[in-house]
Amino acid sequence: MVCPFCSLDREKILFENQMAAAFLDHFPVALGHTLIVTKRHIADVEEATEAEITAIFQLISRCRAYIMETYPCQAFNIGVNAGEAAGQTVFHLHFHLIPRRRGDVPNPRGGVRKVIPNLARYPLEAPEPDQG
Repeated sequence: MVCPFCSLDREKILFENQMAAAFLDHFPVALGHTLIVTKRHIADVEEATEAEITAIFQLISRCRAYIMETYPCQAFNIGVNAGEAAGQTVFHLHFHLIPRRRGDVPNPRGGVRKVIPNLARYPLEAPEPDQG
């Protein structure tokens, strides 16, 4: 199977440097949700070099400024799913930069545990069972 991040259409890239690239998530949980990926195909943050981690965080900083201007927000969640049990579905290292807005959930305490649940499902994914 071809890695979607390795075969990404160059026109979709917002910003890049020598070791990483950033683009809008195809399944966003919030307006402006951006992915920052290594250019080298590696699956996990443990495989990344210090230079790659630095490159990722340089782009996170650049993307934050871009998102604040283009998709105004008040805060961000920054995260990585490392491994299948953690929810990783594309096994190419990528960080999520998720803009957060006041009122996007009733109580944001707990961070990513509550990131806009009604937008978090991928297309064609079965609804979660009723927890009531």
